[in-house]
Amino acid sequence: MVIAIGFEGSANKLGIGIIKDGVVLSNPRHTYITPPGEGFLPRDTAKHHREVALDILQTALKEAGVTPDQIDVVCYTKGPGMGAPLISTAVVARTVAQLWKKPIVGVNHCIGHIEMGRLITGAVDPVVLYVSGGNTQVISYSQKCYRIFGETIDIAVGNCLDRFARVLKLSNDPSPGYNIEQMAKGGTKFLELPYAVKGMDVSFSGLLSYIEERAPQLIKKGEYTPADLCMSLQETIFAMLVETTERAMAHCGSKEVLIVGGVGCNKRLQEMMKLMAGERDAVLYATDERFCIDNGAMIAQAGIEMFKCGMTTPLEEASCTQRYRTDEVEVKWRD
Repeated sequence: MVIAIGFEGSANKLGIGIIKDGVVLSNPRHTYITPPGEGFLPRDTAKHHREVALDILQTALKEAGVTPDQIDVVCYTKGPGMGAPLISTAVVARTVAQLWKKPIVGVNHCIGHIEMGRLITGAVDPVVLYVSGGNTQVISYSQKCYRIFGETIDIAVGNCLDRFARVLKLSNDPSPGYNIEQMAKGGTKFLELPYAVKGMDVSFSGLLSYIEERAPQLIKKGEYTPADLCMSLQETIFAMLVETTERAMAHCGSKEVLIVGGVGCNKRLQEMMKLMAGERDAVLYATDERFCIDNGAMIAQAGIEMFKCGMTTPLEEASCTQRYRTDEVEVKWRD
């Protein structure tokens, strides 16, 4: 029986979760929300994390009904992510590990998402579509490693949606992507946008520039509504993601597909992926916002798997790296 606490703060959410052998005991988080039309700066996000860390830690322990002496291992996000928030969260995790005299495990953020998705959905060996504000990757496990079949060659899908939400001055509460999803439901007129699939990779920057430049005039002239543009953007980028994911499934002969990451909550993306999976006699696995969006429990879950295999991080190496590739980690816990 292993109880792990996970600290996640790679972007604008600070989450602290506690897991006991695959059971989520607590998973509180707090989001740093900026005014409409604005993104979040690393230094301000790090300041937010420092200000709320102790409150969230107390909430996590209280909800889980555990004391520090019952915790077996402290896990934290090593990367990838934004430098300042990562560092501020790692400092909290290192401090807690030393105060409680516990081993520490640095976890790859992407692998945290994958392991949480596998735990919650029961997916065994899926092709994974990992879509978030900072990452877009098609992944499959092979020979002790999560292999990247395809990825974005410029910006992540979540970043693309967030930046278009700023153009429309949509609220950042609860997230720009969520508000685009809701607005897109009212769209009826499709605007054809650049479709950029390059082999197994995707590109979103040209598509974003195209719609950013045209949106104000199209709306002003009454040719398209903001809802039409949100719908057009979603349909185009999700079609690109479904295409590359299907190609990976064909290559692997996989009958399972798992969507993880913050954008994975999007019901339209899940619907499109389910249609594709159904045509292949495959099963779609997805989770809701509790586990799709960055959270501490996912870091605890991946950390437990690593800890059980004897993978711990020496305190002097418990640092962060903004560019920590999914395929850099040796996955010792899977057959």
